[in-house]
Amino acid sequence: MSTTVSQLDEIKTGAWSGGKSPVDAEYGKLMMWFFLLSDAFTFSALLIYYGAQRFSKLSWPDPDEVFQSIPGVADSGYPLVFVGIMTFILIMSSVTMVLAVEAGHRGAKKEVVNWMILTILGGLIFLGCQAGEWSHLHHEGYWWGSIPEHYKGVDVVGATQFANLFFTITGFHGFHVFSGVVINIIILLMTIGNVFEKRGTYLTVEKVGLYWHFVDLVWVFVFTFFYLV
Repeated sequence: MSTTVSQLDEIKTGAWSGGKSPVDAEYGKLMMWFFLLSDAFTFSALLIYYGAQRFSKLSWPDPDEVFQSIPGVADSGYPLVFVGIMTFILIMSSVTMVLAVEAGHRGAKKEVVNWMILTILGGLIFLGCQAGEWSHLHHEGYWWGSIPEHYKGVDVVGATQFANLFFTITGFHGFHVFSGVVINIIILLMTIGNVFEKRGTYLTVEKVGLYWHFVDLVWVFVFTFFYLV
């Protein structure tokens, strides 16, 4: 199978062209790494601010008490079980993405389609779980600028900051997951439409895979900061 390389990715041989890239990475992949690096700075700033607020307050909500429900099953008594399921689903979707990329390297179109479908399903299930968690917390009284009535005195300040930052940061991450699902659907349709077969390369699947793995990695830090610390 021949490989078609875009003009941007061709090795330049002219006196002023600069020659081959020292990192040996094609243009699109390099630009994806730049984007992910800038996005990592954004998430880092948000989580650092959360940590600063968390340890500067006299009191802070206990994750085992806040996240002890399984929406639609039980309102209490199962601390961190539901978010553990969410995390497992998202990590497994990263595994299926790895398999899709590997299949792309072999030019196995059918396998790429199958693994991409599973990756998309994993992302959609995660978003559905997050929506269920948000709905349950909102029902209990948590929202931007709003907390349950049982918080009193100094607890109010920490609880309010917790609620604001929880919905902001998990919402920002959820937007990234949603964006990833949309992009994965586009890649799936392109695969079915033989776009990559005609190009002779599935490199685009690998570039999208980098974004999806980044989203999964960020969730590990979000999970640690909000649910474990």
